[in-house]
Amino acid sequence: MKVSPARADAFAAAPPDDIRAVLLYGPDLGLVRERAETLTRAVAGTLSDPFNVIELTPAALKEEPSRLTDEVCALSMMGGRRVVRLREITDGAARQSEEAIAADGEALMIVEAGDLSPRSKLRALFEKANGAAAIACYMDEGVGLDDLVRRALADANLKADEGVISWIAGNLGSDRMVSRMELEKLTLYAAGKSEVTLEDAQAIIGDAAAVTLDDVVLAAWGGNLKGLTVALARARFEGVAPISILRAASRHLSRLEQAVTAMDGGATPEQAMKSLRPPVFFKQRDAFRYQLRRWQPKTLSRAREELIRSEIDCKSTGMPDQAVCERALMRIAAMAGARVPR
Repeated sequence: MKVSPARADAFAAAPPDDIRAVLLYGPDLGLVRERAETLTRAVAGTLSDPFNVIELTPAALKEEPSRLTDEVCALSMMGGRRVVRLREITDGAARQSEEAIAADGEALMIVEAGDLSPRSKLRALFEKANGAAAIACYMDEGVGLDDLVRRALADANLKADEGVISWIAGNLGSDRMVSRMELEKLTLYAAGKSEVTLEDAQAIIGDAAAVTLDDVVLAAWGGNLKGLTVALARARFEGVAPISILRAASRHLSRLEQAVTAMDGGATPEQAMKSLRPPVFFKQRDAFRYQLRRWQPKTLSRAREELIRSEIDCKSTGMPDQAVCERALMRIAAMAGARVPR
């Protein structure tokens, strides 16, 4: 069966007794690992029990194809339910996985994979087989990322206003494990306090992917074609998802629209920037002020249409999402005044 994103964390924390196999897959490998560990603890009570927690790799399955079924059917020497984890698995292990599920052993088999297409044999197997479940692990963004920040702060008995939470979420990376590490650093930094301020967050949160996103966005909206080319190349090298870039550009667009609207109502650029929540980061104020001189409501509306169309193309047309994303950012840079070669 498919487990919906809304149920995924609750399912991992307390898997139903009749579930014998779980596939975790998706582009967020940190979230895949986090949910695998949650499932393991829920069933075996720990990650490090050598009798009840067995980890297998593709190399081990290739060397001994029947081992997976043997491990799934083996009884625990010390009592309790065993967990068999398969790491870094691809469709090449679909046959062994199917045999292990059919064997109806008592252990819980957890299969950890990367991003799988809808035609994946593993996905089809775990979505349709009795006693099996498939959980997609997509990169944190939007409301989900805000909730991750809130939970992490609440667990450390800390609070923050919505503007600070929004800034933290906007400057975290898209990988769950990396985000967790950044939030752990922040809660340690704020130990002894009751509230996290924007200054606290800006002093600690420093994910490389977020910095790269800032560089891409500022260059595009500022019409800096050379800077945009360099930032996009770095984003490709660091593995930043094109959808993450487009959504960062959309968030920046919303802030520009708010500020431009305030200026149309009589506010100065400084007043318009100060009215934003969270306020513009001090290192970016000159760039943002420059952008306010370049953009008008009509061209911002055209830019929003470009971003919406590009995100739809990434998700539905089969076109290379990286090319779609970079084309959209180049067009935005052209709208901001850059001369784009044809």
